[in-house]
Amino acid sequence: MPTREFSLNVPSSNVTLVISFIGYSTQEVPVQGRSIVNVELKSETTELGEVVAIGYGTVQRRDITGSVASVSGETLQAMPVASANEAITGKLAGVQVSSTEGSPDAEIIIRVRGGGSITGSNTPLFIVDGFPVESISDIAPSDIETVDVLKDASSTAIYGSRGANGVIIVTTKKGKEGKLVVNYNAYTGWKKLARKLDVLSPSDFVKWQYERALLDDDLSTYNRIYGNYQDMDLYGEVVPNDWQELVFGRTGFTFNQNLSVAGGSENTSYNFSYSHINDKAIMQMSGFKRDNLSFKLTNKPAKKITLDFSMRYANTRIEGVEPMNRMKFLLLIPG
Repeated sequence: MPTREFSLNVPSSNVTLVISFIGYSTQEVPVQGRSIVNVELKSETTELGEVVAIGYGTVQRRDITGSVASVSGETLQAMPVASANEAITGKLAGVQVSSTEGSPDAEIIIRVRGGGSITGSNTPLFIVDGFPVESISDIAPSDIETVDVLKDASSTAIYGSRGANGVIIVTTKKGKEGKLVVNYNAYTGWKKLARKLDVLSPSDFVKWQYERALLDDDLSTYNRIYGNYQDMDLYGEVVPNDWQELVFGRTGFTFNQNLSVAGGSENTSYNFSYSHINDKAIMQMSGFKRDNLSFKLTNKPAKKITLDFSMRYANTRIEGVEPMNRMKFLLLIPG
């Protein structure tokens, strides 16, 4: 590293200078009354190698041939959605998120590179805290720390053929050393059909059917279904069924709340969270409720041993469908 000279005005002779530079270790040098201080920085191999933490561990920058899209947990938590799949919609470049239907429990389809196979699955590989899972729809958005997406050849270099459709890496929140921290977040909202289609009244509909029968030169079908043309005024007294109002006319309601407790000491940290969502859709007989419990415990019994215990429980209730429970336990013992 070339030599550099600087002149600094310090308030007293007992201050400590903090000197840092990219690629070199930071040093703290006490002045101790000296007017000239010589400092030699030492190179830091980790930063020079540009090590990136992706997947199951650290990866060299040269092994990542494509871009890595990321979104933070604060961004996901600020969105009033029911699942992590919905939360990443429009947040990650090159990632397509779509819903199969409009119900609250509709399946969310995620495509990282589009549809690359006609007969096979195009679903990306989901990794949650280092373990492959089938879906991330049962994870509350408030429990997510970060979401990283490997979109190009870097995913196959790290995960093999399973990452051919891309890899979505989810890291959930952990406890941190310090005082006990309790957080509570809640939001609520109402939903209503914004606009209805204009439809014909019973009288106008019968008139239109009569004109159509005249164009087809076939009044027999019209008379069999709607009666004689002379009795058309009877349809003016018929009360119509507004099917749009009957099916989509109710006022929807959404309530979501999350309670988290986190803390820890130097060797032990923990994080517990409870999330509840109640989504009543505007469509009749369409409702969605889900309760999530998450617990993570990290303990270091020795200098080179770390024990990570993780538990997730999800109870989903869909109106008209049997409740669905999911429970997952993970125990990590890295060497």
